[in-house]
Amino acid sequence: MPTSTEKIFAEFKEHSVAEFFKKNQQMLGFSGKTRSLTTIVHEYVTNSLDACEEAGILPEITITIVELDRERYRVVAEDNGPGIPEKHLGKALGQMLAGTKFHRYCQQRGQQGIGASGCTMYAQITTGKPVHVVSRYDRKRISCDLSIDLKSNSPRIANLLKEEGDFGSGLRVEAEVAEVKYDMSSFGVYEYIRRTALANPHLQITLNAPDGQKFTFPRSDNRIPPKPVVVQPHPLGLSTNDLIDFAHREKECRKISSFLQERFARLSASKVDELRALCPDVDFEKNPQELQWQEAEKIVKAIHNEKVKWIAPSTDSVIPIGREQIEKSLRNILAPEFVAVTERPPKIYKGGIPFMVEAAIAYGGGAGKKNGAPEGAAASSEIIRYANRAPLLFDNSGCAITEAVKGIDWKRYKLKDFEEEPISVFVNLCSVYVPYTSAGKQAIADEEEVVQEIRNAVMEAARELQRYLGGKHRERDRAERKKAVLRYVPQLSRDLVELAGKGDAKSVEKELVRLIETKYSGQIENGGDEEEEALEEPEEKGGKEGGDEEE
Repeated sequence: MPTSTEKIFAEFKEHSVAEFFKKNQQMLGFSGKTRSLTTIVHEYVTNSLDACEEAGILPEITITIVELDRERYRVVAEDNGPGIPEKHLGKALGQMLAGTKFHRYCQQRGQQGIGASGCTMYAQITTGKPVHVVSRYDRKRISCDLSIDLKSNSPRIANLLKEEGDFGSGLRVEAEVAEVKYDMSSFGVYEYIRRTALANPHLQITLNAPDGQKFTFPRSDNRIPPKPVVVQPHPLGLSTNDLIDFAHREKECRKISSFLQERFARLSASKVDELRALCPDVDFEKNPQELQWQEAEKIVKAIHNEKVKWIAPSTDSVIPIGREQIEKSLRNILAPEFVAVTERPPKIYKGGIPFMVEAAIAYGGGAGKKNGAPEGAAASSEIIRYANRAPLLFDNSGCAITEAVKGIDWKRYKLKDFEEEPISVFVNLCSVYVPYTSAGKQAIADEEEVVQEIRNAVMEAARELQRYLGGKHRERDRAERKKAVLRYVPQLSRDLVELAGKGDAKSVEKELVRLIETKYSGQIENGGDEEEEALEEPEEKGGKEGGDEEE
């Protein structure tokens, strides 16, 4: 007998977003013991950096990790930022999808308003304990124990204590977590902090490790990065659903025409007239809240009409690290023998989202993947990935940055085997909206425009490396040829004296050595003899042309 519909739907229930993420922790990055601990540190550090920069404060962050038991640790994150006011404290750290970032169209490390609340949830479900929070701001000090009501996705605050006085400013979060592991691998907390320091030269960050070691990465630049400007979305990035959503939430503008001009970038009155001409059956004078799907669809279609020419979106919202700062950080932390940095002009993807790519190549010295490797082991290549200055340590193979870098023919740039070279490739993607592959924010989706721009940036830096390595190879070849010629000098000296029937072999040998030394010394000073230059020129041109062709 078939089951009745009522019985089928007897278990039908509603669930909160917090309950969803409790069952799907891996989507937030809580998968694997080392990764889970690094994810917690990542969320607290990125929140502190965003808060400090927005408040115009040079950030100082301290991470302390104390081992309590096997796979159980206390994580303390403390900063000198502006702190969090009492009325926002619970939602900022104890409610999913609540915060200052999700709804703003500007570059930030965090995007969804999930991260720190996810850490509160993880502490709660692995140890049953709340996080302890201390917030100092405006001559106040607020401390409390904070947890999440998972059924309602709402914060629960206990043991609230308020004090007044000169406490300075900052935030301290203490969380006890289990099912995690601290190690010195390339996916661990130390590596995350090292890479954070690399991309944020204005940051001073300290790690107090469980084994008692203290690692401090001092700031190398006292300039606070410019504050990104909040911009309006560009029309070319709109879908029909986006336009409907914006229109139905509109409360100030009374006409669709004024709504389009006020809420979107690069959309002037003349552009509205162009859209009106392409949509004669859409009433641009009616209230935006009355906009229907079919009408929105026609407007979006008109926006993408090739007859309408759009100005590219403003790039004030995208703030790069900067060529000088990247080079300074790489030299300070990796101490390589060669560094090349490129900064590409801003571009857009999906028709209206601005982004920018910075890339650098460090070669030799401390470059290459050495962290976690046995002492004395040879260096190998590493790809150092960032999105808005935040390191991406995990999901390496599924990231657009990895795809772009490994898709380059490195042999063109005088690297025989990229995997075995002492090279670090640094890539930072800046955007108002980074297309992450998941809520864990550890890999970038392979948007075509983004992948191509990363390739172009890395190839630009690789051409500088090619010229540097070309010079090294020429010098090595000259040294080998010189050595080969010198090997025959003693025999040649004796033969010349014997053929001439006079002279001293030792004197002839000394003169030949002097001539050879002069010859190869002159080549080194002049950058190579004419024959070598003639041989090298086509190769270098071919490398350049090949690089441009790839672009």
